[in-house]
Amino acid sequence: MSGHSKFANIKHKKEKNDAAKGKVFTVIGREIAVAVKEGGADPASNSKLRDVIAKAKAANMPNDTIDRGIKKAAGDANSVNYENLTYEGYGPNGVAIIVDALTDNKNRTAANVRAAFSKGGGNVGTPGSVSFMFDRKGQIIIDKEECDLDPDDLMMKALDAGAEDFSENEDDYEIITSPDDFSSVREALEKEGIPMADADITMIPQNYVTLPDDEAKKKIQRILDILDEDDDVQATYTNWDEQE
Repeated sequence: MSGHSKFANIKHKKEKNDAAKGKVFTVIGREIAVAVKEGGADPASNSKLRDVIAKAKAANMPNDTIDRGIKKAAGDANSVNYENLTYEGYGPNGVAIIVDALTDNKNRTAANVRAAFSKGGGNVGTPGSVSFMFDRKGQIIIDKEECDLDPDDLMMKALDAGAEDFSENEDDYEIITSPDDFSSVREALEKEGIPMADADITMIPQNYVTLPDDEAKKKIQRILDILDEDDDVQATYTNWDEQE
């Protein structure tokens, strides 16, 4: 795996402006709440919480904000219960889209997701209708400007820790793991002091789709923008090749 990174369209990055960064913090805050409810407030005994904390730090979430989120989730027995939901569907020209959501109101989320697809000329499909076109993987992105290691040394550290694949792109390094090995690989690199721009379980397309014209690109972008603005939406994945 080499060439230019597909990271930008594997998972829609939301750090474009301050309002978008707020959305990122909302997304991670919900993930912290779910992780604490499922496994407790001590990161030492809760690997899912450790992963979310690492994701929060990669997104430059302040430590006191992270701590407040953990304490709130641990101390509030009546806090909101979020449910994981996944929607699958198609955008214009058959582009596959997967939407991960954490919600306290399934009806609201379903209506919003369907509206987003509809406004871009797409439609929501049945479970499994597009997920077979993607591979669920752990993905760690390392910004070249932040990493002093030689690429070969970094690759060996990643592979020795259990990574499946390593690639060098124009601006970053991309490390791929199985979902089961993601936490151990991430923690091994973290102990080496290697800075991570992003670290998460993601859905990687097996093949990418190019769009024939600007109108189709505007439609798919409209769907993705509306989904990105929805607080219930945690992540969107698509096999559209944005770098075509």
